[in-house]
Amino acid sequence: MTTTATKPTAGRARKSNQAKASKGLTIGRVFTKEGVHPYDEVEWDRRDVSQVNWRTGESVFEQKGVEFPSFWSVNASTIVTTKYFRGAVGTDKRESSLRQLVDRVVKTYTKAGVEHGYFATPQDAEIFEHELTWMLIHQYFSFNSPVWFNVGTPSPQQVSACFILSVDDSMDSILNWYKEEGFIFKGGSGAGLNLSRIRSSKELLSSGGTASGPVSFMRGADASAGTIKSGGATRRAAKMVVLDVDHPDIEEFVETKAREEDKIRALRDAGFDMDLGGKDITSVQYQNANNSVRVNDEFMEAVEADGRFGLRSRSDGSVIEEVQARDLFKKIAKAAWECADPGIQYNDTINDWHTNPVTGPITASNPCSEYMSLDNSSCNLASLNLLKFLRDDDTFDAELFVKAVELIITAMDISICFADFPTESIGETTRNFRQLGIGYANLGALLMAMGKGYDTDGGRSTAAAITSIMTGASYRRSAELAAIVGPYNGYAVNAEAHQLVMRKHQAANDSQTVMAADRGLYSVATREWDHVVKLGAENGFRNAQASVLAPTGTIGFMMDCDTTGVEPDFSLVKFKKLVGGGSMQIVNQTIPRALRKLGYGSEQVAAIVEFIGSNGHVIGAPGLAQEHYEVFDTAMGQRAIAPMGHVRMMAAVQPYLSGAISKTVNLPESATVEEIADVYMQGWKLGLKALAVYRDNCKVGQPLSDGKKKPEEKKPDAKVEPEVRIEYRPKRTRLPKSRASRTTSFAVAGAEGYMTSSAYEDGGLGEVFLKLGKQGSTLAGVMDAFSIAVSIGLQYGVPLESYVQKFTNLKFEPAGMTDDPDIRIAQSFMDYIFRRLALDYLPFDDRADLGIYSASERARYVETGSYVTEEDEAEMPEAESLKNDDGDNFQVDGARQPSLIDAHTTAELMESLTGTAVDAPLCMTCGTKMRPSGSCYVCEGCGSTSGCS
Repeated sequence: MTTTATKPTAGRARKSNQAKASKGLTIGRVFTKEGVHPYDEVEWDRRDVSQVNWRTGESVFEQKGVEFPSFWSVNASTIVTTKYFRGAVGTDKRESSLRQLVDRVVKTYTKAGVEHGYFATPQDAEIFEHELTWMLIHQYFSFNSPVWFNVGTPSPQQVSACFILSVDDSMDSILNWYKEEGFIFKGGSGAGLNLSRIRSSKELLSSGGTASGPVSFMRGADASAGTIKSGGATRRAAKMVVLDVDHPDIEEFVETKAREEDKIRALRDAGFDMDLGGKDITSVQYQNANNSVRVNDEFMEAVEADGRFGLRSRSDGSVIEEVQARDLFKKIAKAAWECADPGIQYNDTINDWHTNPVTGPITASNPCSEYMSLDNSSCNLASLNLLKFLRDDDTFDAELFVKAVELIITAMDISICFADFPTESIGETTRNFRQLGIGYANLGALLMAMGKGYDTDGGRSTAAAITSIMTGASYRRSAELAAIVGPYNGYAVNAEAHQLVMRKHQAANDSQTVMAADRGLYSVATREWDHVVKLGAENGFRNAQASVLAPTGTIGFMMDCDTTGVEPDFSLVKFKKLVGGGSMQIVNQTIPRALRKLGYGSEQVAAIVEFIGSNGHVIGAPGLAQEHYEVFDTAMGQRAIAPMGHVRMMAAVQPYLSGAISKTVNLPESATVEEIADVYMQGWKLGLKALAVYRDNCKVGQPLSDGKKKPEEKKPDAKVEPEVRIEYRPKRTRLPKSRASRTTSFAVAGAEGYMTSSAYEDGGLGEVFLKLGKQGSTLAGVMDAFSIAVSIGLQYGVPLESYVQKFTNLKFEPAGMTDDPDIRIAQSFMDYIFRRLALDYLPFDDRADLGIYSASERARYVETGSYVTEEDEAEMPEAESLKNDDGDNFQVDGARQPSLIDAHTTAELMESLTGTAVDAPLCMTCGTKMRPSGSCYVCEGCGSTSGCS
């Protein structure tokens, strides 16, 4: 990162940075310096941004000469330019600099804050503007996408990404639902609602006929969503449909999407194009929504006891049918096993933490299931980049984090003063309750950098402490704002309930099992919650809700985050775009920092990073202790985090959130229905508010699924031709009688040996002889036999690359330092021998794919950012060059492993490394494969998402 700005410390803030009753906020400088504008602290450069659809070769977007800080990655600047810059491309009205974008948003917020009495003096308003600007350009946080789309433009200034609607048991209400949902989709946002008030198909209408039931009306809404999406949106419509578990049509609802999945399989086998985005997939229903069942404690207790459970009439609440609770629960789990729907929402837990129960219950959520509040309401989101708050000594700067939260919550609340809303009812509810959704991204990267495994007590303790600080500081600032600009309109009638929920958060914090390393964090959280309870009792609160954990898809890329939301790292290897075109494979840049934290030296770090670059995982990495493997566990790959590891992390942070968590628990393809049922049961017991699962390859409509073709049947009268069988046998190519050879002496951990290798006239390796141990010893005999076997294999055409792949990183004693400057550490004799053979006989490109470089190549890389010489590099086409371009300098101890492969995203890269498919759709904008982000998907090529941004 190239910047002249120093990392801030919370100690620079003035002690008067507190709310003063009726006099406005006094803002102290934390991130900025008096007399220096944030823009003047950083270097800026100009870049050309272009996007091409990898599938079609079609140019999607181009804008030249855009301006960004030099330390912003190409990917971040590309996504911001294509997604957030306003104005027609190619005109003077088009934004061309991050400064214009940030000014458009921040100045609007500051102006509204002044107009509505948030600041004590004009100087405080100016400091607020500068502080917010500094954090945005340094990628400390980001507002959700609608803010960047709309604020400061002539368009309606919609700032919310999440909406909850409502529908009653009348045709007027149902048709109004279609209309309101359509307008929300048209604006690029998503909505959720609960259909449980609609009468079931087992009940009568007032006219005497039978009701259609909610599932039938879902068809119309699904068709509407699909039409609006295809009419102009670049992503699938984001919507959530919820039905209470006691609704008489619950079984039909549960099985709806599973039955459609059966239809997809049948049509695929018949030769129809049923891939996601395929021309025939539109004939399948209910594919534009996420479905969730709202379960209550009564039902879950009946499941545990294997008891009966009543399904109730929508008109009078009477029980019209009884079912075996465990059977229904198993049907829910089976449907989720078949097609990943429905998810689960735990009604009593949700409403136990509800701050406004007097006004009404929480019945539904937004599409990604993190925002849960009143019907006809909305929430604007913002997320902090946690890795930015990690000090150089690898400890989390809690005080700096608190100051950042104060500023962000203030800005988010100000936005409601000028925001526009898609419907008047949503606007009225939001202005009356002022729901906010502060959250964070990069948790997985933060824990890794701190040397903590995601699925460990230490990792969960740190995550819980940070979440508690965030929500506590948010509500404390909300109480301070209430003293200045008043509590939210709905607070008075809900005051007792709101304060009770605050005490529940405080009690959860006080009862948390604290790891020794996190005591400092918990002391800050405890202080914040003490202030929340005290100030809230005095002032009330400005906001009914403060925090959620959203997917942070597009804005995560804007902040150059390695991980999104509460997720672990997706994979240890990623794609990085290069200035001027092209891309390269990189190893997660957090890994070297984590290895140093764990006590590894620079040579060990380089060797481990090189191994990860070649293999995509840490299993067998040279010198890496097995007890440290858990630090590098990921969502995908060889050491994927177990399903309950995800659930336990959600349970650790849930007590400190106002809303819920957007996250999908991934299970392997081999997972059973019973395992999914257990995940849903444990989610209830651990106090989660919602839970969704995904079993690998449970959906047919995926980009990599191949349509099966039925074999052609033989015509009965066809003449049977005699079978012709051609056999191909390997042919041995012997070495000439006189051939070039080389003898290499070596030592591994002090044990010496000799290797003689001979080559064909074209330079290809044809024979190897190894001399280890005394003549006549068992070791010498085994090495002679091994040498003959390898030599014969080479002469029969087995590629040397195959031997290198199999025998490098093979670990046994003796292992350790060698006397070879090109290979400083070897895991065994075999590891050394085949690395040496690769260096001697394989071309550079083949070695680069295997992550094997000579000492001179590694030294050249440190100096120039390229393993190849300038002469060789000059001969390469620019897009395929392995160099780091000017302005794309991100030196980290060997953390990059260039590779010229056909993948265009991290998801595709993981597929190429692991040989397994990532179940995710193709991006409709740029054609690359998206990757999971919370309960949604995100494209790291262009930033498009399938849900909340």
